[in-house]
Amino acid sequence: MNQSLLELFQNDPEAFLSGEEISRKLNCSRTAVWKQIQNLRKLGYEFEAVPRKGYRLVYQPAKLDPLKLADSLQTEMIGSSFRIYDQVDSTQNVAHELVRQGCPEGTVVLAEEQTSGRGRMGKKWLSPKGKGIWMSIVLKPHIPLKQTSQLTLLTAVALCRTLRQELGVAVGIKWPNDLLVDGLKVSGILLESSGEDDRLNYVVAGIGISVNMEADDFPEELDGKATSLRIVCGRPLDRIQIIRRFLEKFEELYLLYLQQGFSPIRTLWEALTISLNRPLRVKTYNGWVEGTAESIDDNGALTVKTRDGETMKLYSGDIQL
Repeated sequence: MNQSLLELFQNDPEAFLSGEEISRKLNCSRTAVWKQIQNLRKLGYEFEAVPRKGYRLVYQPAKLDPLKLADSLQTEMIGSSFRIYDQVDSTQNVAHELVRQGCPEGTVVLAEEQTSGRGRMGKKWLSPKGKGIWMSIVLKPHIPLKQTSQLTLLTAVALCRTLRQELGVAVGIKWPNDLLVDGLKVSGILLESSGEDDRLNYVVAGIGISVNMEADDFPEELDGKATSLRIVCGRPLDRIQIIRRFLEKFEELYLLYLQQGFSPIRTLWEALTISLNRPLRVKTYNGWVEGTAESIDDNGALTVKTRDGETMKLYSGDIQL
């Protein structure tokens, strides 16, 4: 019924259709019409409702299309192959399987919806259909396994710079992998690697961006913790354009990293972070650490001077500013 209902609106996009007219054409009750309108709204479609006139479709989200994504994409390697799915458990899982099948470096996996999206430290990642960018990128750099965490910071820099330049949004990076606007999370990054001894085989870089989610898409437990680019910008956004620009920026920084090492990436990260030179608490697997973050080292570890004057290096954790 969703498709039939959409076709009615798409046939005359400027017209209002009353609930009575729709129910007659689709041979269903007006209650069923209302329920389908609500279902479509949850998928990102927007309707104007006017008493005695009915409904008018005012916005419909663009589906992720590999041809549209590849059109005008100015990269050599990243995005050389796209795999796009309507629904997956996790794009990370799909990417790992594609690597086992021999996919090339730069393969990008995208999904309209994830049913079991995951973040760092075992957290679940909310991934509603058509509302965000749920993406994984396959990388095969020739670097030591211990340097893999540098790629987390590189990914954060690429995305932060993309959103600032493309949308004019004042995004900041919270170590090690979150992007925040006004203290609220809009994106998270998760890197998973495979290696033997000190040799890195491959990395899957997972990126989740809350793009067109509205306030009622977020569960109550995320109130005051998360937001979306749409809420920040006050309008629906083109996911395809954001993906294109991000992949271009990512490849630019990735090639720079392969040529010159981590130093230029660290400089860019330090200019964009909100985590340095301020008091913070970090939840680690071994408990809480309190102090002031002073810098990151060559492996991406956060150097914290504790209240007791001790200097600690943290390789993972969850910051509370």
